[in-house]
Amino acid sequence: MEDKVIEGIVIGASGGAIAGITVYLIQYFHQKAINFIESKRIRNWLKENTSKNQWRSTRAIASWTNLSVERVQYLCSHDPKVRLSTAEKEDMWALRSKIPEPTYE
Repeated sequence: MEDKVIEGIVIGASGGAIAGITVYLIQYFHQKAINFIESKRIRNWLKENTSKNQWRSTRAIASWTNLSVERVQYLCSHDPKVRLSTAEKEDMWALRSKIPEPTYE
């Protein structure tokens, strides 16, 4: 009798742990997929709506991509293909491929 109780506890704990890990992994990959899709939307918009050496504001990007300003800031700051302006104008973004890399002497 005691063996069956302990066996049930072990099976229940194992099942709960596996279910918890599965839910966590699904949420993790779902968030990564959403980030990828929305980052691609931002990059495509920047590619179509900017010319060489042209920067776009966070608000403009947010407005045209239907994302919040905070979301655009987060995605742009984590995207290696998008660069933040370090000039006088703050909160401006551009594709790295459309702007020259700065030279430091």
